Amino acid sequence: MVGIVGRVAKSFYVTTPIYYVNDAPHIGHAYTTIAADAIARWRRAWGDDVLFVTGTDEHGLKIQRAAEEHGVSPQEWADRTSERFVETWRMLDITNDDFIRTTEPRHRDSVQAFLQTVYDNGYIVLDTYEGLYCVACEAYYTPDDLVDGRCPVHDREVEQVTEENYFFQLSRFEDRLLEYYEKNPDAVQPAGKRNEVLGFIRQGLRDFSMSRTSISWGIPLPWDERHVTYVWYDALINYLTVAGFGTDKAQFERRWPVDYHLMAKDILRFHAVYWPAMLMAAGIELPKCVFAHGYLLVGGEKMSKTRLNQIAPADLVAEVGSDGFRYHFLADQRFGPDGEFSYEAMIARYNSDLANNFGNLASRVLNMATNYCGSATPDTRADGPLATASAKALEGCSEAFDRLDFAGAMEAVWQLIREANTFIEDREPWKLHKAGAADETANVIGDCLEALRIIALLVAPVIPRASALLWTRLGMEGTPQEQLLPGAATWGAAVTRDNRLDKGDALFPRIET
Repeated sequence: MVGIVGRVAKSFYVTTPIYYVNDAPHIGHAYTTIAADAIARWRRAWGDDVLFVTGTDEHGLKIQRAAEEHGVSPQEWADRTSERFVETWRMLDITNDDFIRTTEPRHRDSVQAFLQTVYDNGYIVLDTYEGLYCVACEAYYTPDDLVDGRCPVHDREVEQVTEENYFFQLSRFEDRLLEYYEKNPDAVQPAGKRNEVLGFIRQGLRDFSMSRTSISWGIPLPWDERHVTYVWYDALINYLTVAGFGTDKAQFERRWPVDYHLMAKDILRFHAVYWPAMLMAAGIELPKCVFAHGYLLVGGEKMSKTRLNQIAPADLVAEVGSDGFRYHFLADQRFGPDGEFSYEAMIARYNSDLANNFGNLASRVLNMATNYCGSATPDTRADGPLATASAKALEGCSEAFDRLDFAGAMEAVWQLIREANTFIEDREPWKLHKAGAADETANVIGDCLEALRIIALLVAPVIPRASALLWTRLGMEGTPQEQLLPGAATWGAAVTRDNRLDKGDALFPRIET
């Protein structure tokens, strides 16, 4: 854990996978992306120089066929579908610093520079491939990999492919990968996924095809333009492209290696086996951490286009708003294992946590402050009873974010919310006000307003809209995102006093079902 005291700001680089443009964004894509956004927001709040990247993967047979089915060119199809991801991330308040598309000239330059380096280093050879290929995965399988003769990931038929390919000699990296993971046990998380990766490597690694001649929709190999780059070899390099590889040496030295690659577990093998071997072959430092979370299941099954069980984020945002959507998937789904999506559970958590607890606390405190203190903020007591609870919330939130435990981070904040509500019930400021105890009333209200200010800061990475609205209603200048931790979340750190408060409407109106 990075300690709160003495923490030094630094460069921080986090990525999502780049998403295929053969389909529309669904809540599985959003799950990874809002997690990356939350950690990016949190690290910015600590003064880190953050680079948060997402984007779209636009090459390969799957894209070419999707375009043909819709009667457009692959580029037109990529343009159309990539924009749907941009729009969805805007709707969910995603604050990515870059959006990489693999059809961009900068990516072509980076890929070809990387390929040439690996080829010159002697790790790419020409051979003939004959095997089983899943178009949906853009991956090759052996008969033993299949389940009842079908793709183990997409449950669809595979195709027999025979063609001349260039191969990346993955088999030469077995020992080096095992040695690396032995020395860097946190390089793949959670621990169970690290064990899966080690097991896969110990079974023996086979060289894999990294070029195709049967399609033209891809980046040509710089030494043999008859071949285009196989999609995974192309796609993974996007992480280098954005960091400046081959185009901006100074930026690349500052940004690389990446701190976190976040992704669903179905692409762990590509990121924790193929990708580090590719980087070793090019003489480039490996990522600090590959974090593979579980699936969001719908009716017990992984979402997929073929099963017709995908859920569009827009359908849920229309019900619970961007904040409600973000909160549910980060606070109600533990980031790591599989999680079961339930509409009823989402509404129940929204009403319980956001409407009844957080929203109610904000409403009752601002209402009492308006009615009892003339809409002005009383001074905060240095030793207020909620000061210790606020400090514990900051510490717990920080520890949880360092583990990518978003649910744990929100639980630390909600403990403060519960203690603030209990504090109000115990002190009964309405009775103090009625009895004419103005100073005691002001003390209670002042402590509660200070707790709300700190809560607004701590929830900002997950529910940014409500936190910004509450910040404004508390009469604070700027936004929570502009404040720096830990100083801004220190009890009594607010410099604005006697500011005018605004009780406003409910932050989270209850949803009746």
